[in-house]
Amino acid sequence: MNLPLWLAYTGIIATLIAIPGPSALINMTHGLRYGRRSALATVLGGVFSALTLMTASALGLGAILAASTTAFTVLKVVGAAYLIWLGISAWRDNSHAESVATPEQTEEHPSRLKLFRKGYMVGISNPKDLLFFAALFPNFIDASQPHAVQFATLAVTWAAIDFSLMFAYACAGRRLSPVFSNPKRLRILNRSTGMLFVFAGSALAVSAR
Repeated sequence: MNLPLWLAYTGIIATLIAIPGPSALINMTHGLRYGRRSALATVLGGVFSALTLMTASALGLGAILAASTTAFTVLKVVGAAYLIWLGISAWRDNSHAESVATPEQTEEHPSRLKLFRKGYMVGISNPKDLLFFAALFPNFIDASQPHAVQFATLAVTWAAIDFSLMFAYACAGRRLSPVFSNPKRLRILNRSTGMLFVFAGSALAVSAR
């Protein structure tokens, strides 16, 4: 892959990743609730979900989903149900304002494995990303050159930019934590987050390929 092509790819994916979506929302929320260090696990979960989808797409799963309406619909419904479940859980969250991370607090947070798993599941819940990678990558791969090295370059570039931007969302959430030290504001945050996840899940459920 030559430098101009790589720079074009980098610019495109940086713009796409920066657009707020479910992954940005979960990272910002975890940054606010648990602090930057704990939210790193959520960020890494999202990055690994993207790498999983890229690999699956490269192995042909994206083509299978494109050809099979039933397989695509099943995965779409499962992903939508998970996002809606997250939304309902956030809406019903009765955590007190004291649970919002501040520099002085050291109370127990969910394990990093649990945060990683949540970031991973949010990231992998949309089967349309498989089709996206299947459509995107061929535009930046030179058929005359070894494919494996080019794929690795695309994947590592995506992972680095994804990590950087999602961690920025987590840091932004952390900076907002003093705003939500008030119980009423925290309740509004929980319900707003819940509504956004329910909306994202509903939009996925009714979307076409």
